[in-house]
Amino acid sequence: MDVYQEAVDYLETHHVPVEAEADALEDVFHEEVVSCFLSPLNTESVDFPDTPTLLSTEELLEKRLVVLKGILGSEEVYLRELDALLMPMKALRASARTSQPVLSSQEVQTVFYQVPELRDVHQSFCSGLKDRLNAQSQTELGTDEEAGLKCRNFDLEVGDLFLKLVNHLSLYGGFIENYEKAVEVVRKCTQSDPRFRTLAESLMSNNGVEKVRTKYTLEALLYKPLDRVTKTTLALRDLLKTTPVEHRDNAALQEALRLSRSFLSGVNESSQSKCGVTLSHGMRRQLMRDGFVVDVNEGVRSLRHLFLYTDLLLCTRCKHAVKGKQEQYRFCWYLPLAGLRLRWTADKKRSSDINIRLHDLRTKMFILQQQLQQHTRGPRLMAMNARSRKKLEHLELMLYTYAPVYQLELHSPSGKSHTLCFSSLYELEEWREAIHKLTTNNIETVPPDLLTLTSSCVKLRMTQQPPLHSISAGENRGLLCGTFSVAIHSALGLQQPASVYVCVEVDGYDFFDDETQSHPSVNSLNPHWDQELTFHVDGAHNMKVLCVSQNEGQNDTVLGKTTVKLESKQLTNRWRRQTLQLGQVEVILSLKYIHHYLQPPSPAAQQPPVFCVPIERVALQERVVVPHVVRCCVEEVEGRGMDEVGIYRIPGTATDINMLRAAFNSNLREAVTRLRGAEVNAVCGLLKLYFRELPEPLIPSEMFQTLAKALDIQDLNARLVSMLSLLKSCPEVKRHTFLFLLRHLQRVAQREELNKMSLLNLATVFGPSLLRPPAAGQGHHGPKVDISQEVVIQVQVVFSYLQCENLPGAQTSLPFLSEADEGPTYM
Repeated sequence: MDVYQEAVDYLETHHVPVEAEADALEDVFHEEVVSCFLSPLNTESVDFPDTPTLLSTEELLEKRLVVLKGILGSEEVYLRELDALLMPMKALRASARTSQPVLSSQEVQTVFYQVPELRDVHQSFCSGLKDRLNAQSQTELGTDEEAGLKCRNFDLEVGDLFLKLVNHLSLYGGFIENYEKAVEVVRKCTQSDPRFRTLAESLMSNNGVEKVRTKYTLEALLYKPLDRVTKTTLALRDLLKTTPVEHRDNAALQEALRLSRSFLSGVNESSQSKCGVTLSHGMRRQLMRDGFVVDVNEGVRSLRHLFLYTDLLLCTRCKHAVKGKQEQYRFCWYLPLAGLRLRWTADKKRSSDINIRLHDLRTKMFILQQQLQQHTRGPRLMAMNARSRKKLEHLELMLYTYAPVYQLELHSPSGKSHTLCFSSLYELEEWREAIHKLTTNNIETVPPDLLTLTSSCVKLRMTQQPPLHSISAGENRGLLCGTFSVAIHSALGLQQPASVYVCVEVDGYDFFDDETQSHPSVNSLNPHWDQELTFHVDGAHNMKVLCVSQNEGQNDTVLGKTTVKLESKQLTNRWRRQTLQLGQVEVILSLKYIHHYLQPPSPAAQQPPVFCVPIERVALQERVVVPHVVRCCVEEVEGRGMDEVGIYRIPGTATDINMLRAAFNSNLREAVTRLRGAEVNAVCGLLKLYFRELPEPLIPSEMFQTLAKALDIQDLNARLVSMLSLLKSCPEVKRHTFLFLLRHLQRVAQREELNKMSLLNLATVFGPSLLRPPAAGQGHHGPKVDISQEVVIQVQVVFSYLQCENLPGAQTSLPFLSEADEGPTYM
């Protein structure tokens, strides 16, 4: 049943007579009605670069044909929308002649002013365009491929159709002038007459494919012509860009585009009232947030100005003011917030070529900044400095565009998707929170007037320019320049066990990496890291800290974030412990700052290897006492492997172990992430492999004979006292790592009833990896020990230590709080 018949039936049930009309409009709802959000015309493609195209004539004409087919499809959608708008007009006009009219004849004329005329104009244009495209298609079928291409090159002319369409734009002028009155009648009658409210709010159509009834409001349909008048100009620009200069259509399309732009310029000021449209859920459209982002389209990155309104996201390109012209914004794309889905990821795997280019940019920026700091006086130097500052801004803008790794993906229910890039996870989270808050319960049905909305950006914007440090930096008093270190200790306040990591960002000139993260913790309510992060900073005055929960197979979740003001007077070269409140989570960390002059940025150094490297060197490069690979493996086993039967005895898959080994040798954070998803037996195998591949065993070889003699002491207590005394002579890193491992193995043996691993079983597994006799010729003067005795000594030494109930505590990290500090500072 069509809308007209529904309206007639409704009026008759309320005893409102309707006079039948012989010329009732044909029912068009057997075809799919698509909103402007699904329009086949790709409006994003109109944002062409200023440089000439490098496509050949044949390739241009192929694209031109695609554009024309898109325009035809868009016109067919628009005609169905106009027909939907005209359907209730027939019933309302018929009712106006009765004694109980829903609207008066004058009100019907006001609401639907110029709509039938617009439909006739576009029907004529659509039919003409369709006929020519069909004729061109038939010509191709009747000729060979080369002749068909030639026909398409020279015979397909549509410029006259567009000229005829544009010459009728005056109809849109009348529609725009009348628009406010039409909307006022619709709103007033919707509130006062329940019969009209039923018509205005229940315009339904059947989707011919999925048989889904789509709801339209009368006010939404009245917006369709406003949306269309902008798209006509965009379509002309798109078509002209793909029409070769020598084509016979070129001159006609140029004239049509000039007339269209002239018309839009004339109605621009008079249509400002439509910015404040009342949305279908009772709110007024308002600008909530704006800022500069990097828009990624088919792998190409472009700096864009993003505007977040109450009901939609508008992406624009800023055209800067030139002599005689004001600054303008050009439309790129928009997405309604209703049903918008968000997903963020971090793509940190850049190609080596990109990394080299970014390093070159940073080096040039550093040199320019050094020159600006050294030369400040004299008229000649002032002119040179002005040029250098402008060049510095340009380089920083390039870095701002190509360096970001955080991606926010936007997915609309209509199938359209866009990807935005951010260099700061903190900034991405602010945008995500703002968008997500507005998408909740957003049921918007009124499309925007893109012409008015885009042109209003100049006046409504809150952000004037990209957040470049070279622009905002003034006096450098109090700003940090040197080495800034952050030690991440632990976190409290998690509502449920989770694998979390801490992300730290600093501002200032982006000469060096200004963002880094701790490795993910094991699933725990009270995660611990004791991991040191180091930054080289120039002009830093803020630190941003985020606590993020790592969700396997899903988006990571930001649990909390905060900003800390950095003041050089309050930071020293000694560690200062602080507790930061990030929502419900408390993060405990320490800060240290050393002021010094910076060296030029060096290429990103690859992480030094961990395996087959002396353990003291690994601890030094990680600034810890117990290496991260040992701590992470132990945490993982204690988190999910303590009840595993045969833990540490049943081997893991060699492929998985080698993959984890390679990861720890290249990227700690990625390695820990992989560790979380690996089989627990592979984690155990990795830990055993680490100790087995140490160039020097964890227990020094020179202690082998001394420990073997200590085993001859019959009294167990006396033997343990002697062996603990010998352990004190071990180097600090080896001693604490050994004690850390022993404590862990004792906890494993406490679950012997479930995992079937006793202290002796564990000593048998680890003994040969932790203790080895000295090699011949390396100071070994004692009696030679055969292989069987060697294994017995290795196992018995470790077994004896595991039997000790009063093992000393193991220090895992360097002390980050000096005795001179007064205590924790809460911020």
